[in-house]
Amino acid sequence: MAVDIKKLFNEELPAALAKNAEDAKTIGAKYQMNITGEGEWNIDVSASGPSCKSGTYPADCTITIASEDFQKLFENPQANGMQRFFAGKLKVTGNQMLAMKLQKLFSFT
Repeated sequence: MAVDIKKLFNEELPAALAKNAEDAKTIGAKYQMNITGEGEWNIDVSASGPSCKSGTYPADCTITIASEDFQKLFENPQANGMQRFFAGKLKVTGNQMLAMKLQKLFSFT
């Protein structure tokens, strides 16, 4: 089932982070999600968070991915994350180890 990426980042994820604020802060990072064809969002799950807002802001880990690849990644993060990374379809800058925590982040939704 396809995920509505804009709805995910503008409505669902912010609501889920607010509901699971203390748990979300344990991730301890700021992410920049750049999804080609959809938009850019900054996700703060550090001690100063949690929040998810549209736009580009300083981050510990920046993820750049095409919308169709994000769809596949969201459906099956464990199987598709590394595969997309090594195929060059998932670009990670900054602290790459934080990319491994994205599964926990999206588990709140």
